Amino acid sequence: MAPDGSGREAEQPSVGGALSDIRVLDLTRLLPGGFCSLLLADLGAEVLKVEDTGMGDYIRWAPPYYGEESQQELGTRSSLYLALNRGKRSVRLDLKSEAGREALLRLVGKYDVVLDGFRPGVLDKLGVGYERMREANPAIVFCAITGYGQDGPYAQRAGHDMNYLGLVGLLGLTGAKDGPPVHERRRSGEGQLVDISMADGALSWLALVAGRYFCDGEAPQRGEQQLAGGLLCYYPYEAADGWVTCGALEPKFWAAFCNGVERPDLIEVQFEAPGSEAWAKVAEVFRSRSREQWQAFNDEHDCCIEPVLDVGEALDSELVRARAMVSAIEQPGLGTVRQLGLPVKLSRTPGDPTRPAPAFGEHTEEALREAGCSDEEIAAMLESGAAAGPSADAAATFRA
Repeated sequence: MAPDGSGREAEQPSVGGALSDIRVLDLTRLLPGGFCSLLLADLGAEVLKVEDTGMGDYIRWAPPYYGEESQQELGTRSSLYLALNRGKRSVRLDLKSEAGREALLRLVGKYDVVLDGFRPGVLDKLGVGYERMREANPAIVFCAITGYGQDGPYAQRAGHDMNYLGLVGLLGLTGAKDGPPVHERRRSGEGQLVDISMADGALSWLALVAGRYFCDGEAPQRGEQQLAGGLLCYYPYEAADGWVTCGALEPKFWAAFCNGVERPDLIEVQFEAPGSEAWAKVAEVFRSRSREQWQAFNDEHDCCIEPVLDVGEALDSELVRARAMVSAIEQPGLGTVRQLGLPVKLSRTPGDPTRPAPAFGEHTEEALREAGCSDEEIAAMLESGAAAGPSADAAATFRA
């Protein structure tokens, strides 16, 4: 009997991970970049967190905490930080100093991938942007993680998950009908089985929630999560003509909002709960302007407020057009068909989301020939039914 009880020899795991020959410099903070590099690290990549000489990654200091207060100086007490950063290393550099920038570029020369979580242009202003990194290492893969992309009308806009969901039409599809929208082979020459479960994938997005639970043992309940309806500063609000998202999670964004609407008295209530008296006051403020007015307000004050668009509005929006996220495909027999574009933008080898889908069995003979089958063998397979090419007789119906 095999060790796994299956009656067969279990495949032995590789000594190194699938990405053990990949080295990653992680310049990101908080969740998106941290989660990305967490997956890379878990797959064996060497991940080096590049943090500033001040606070570093903000999430290091977020409650709840493990251990004693006297251990806080290590920056490893936060359950949220630990949930996102296992298996990584950390270096602190001041990129505003010449020596810090030179050190970063030296690192770039030794690494394969850079993860950038700053707004577009920040690293360029510091003198260590993509083009400068390419001079240090022409083979560097530079992955920029932003809210709205490197270009387009929203490139410099601040935002959070709720804002993005609202703008692309997803948030407008969730929740009760009349209620507010709601949220969330190279070294060995051998391949291996990649076991991907959608349930596992969904669970992995609970990294921060699970981190809290593993720390204090308290199971979070719906409506109590800070980023899922528990804070009035991070909440969808009804405007005069629809809904908007308020994602002013950082104090500077909330203060910008409050000062912008001439309600500095609301600054201190940022982290109170929806349904409170303070929330009612904030809700009243949001009802005083239309979605378009709030969008203009955000243009001026940069405080993470965006409209909740329906799918039609989102697909026809300036943002989606500028980011080429709707693709026109010439599908044989159908003409032009519109589909969503490719979300990953590569500067040197861009993808092509415009190729049509294949007809049923369209490439059977071609593929078999490429596999080494002779014309006689292919004909025999087609004759016997072992293979089949395009056929109108194969039409079927699927009903959900």
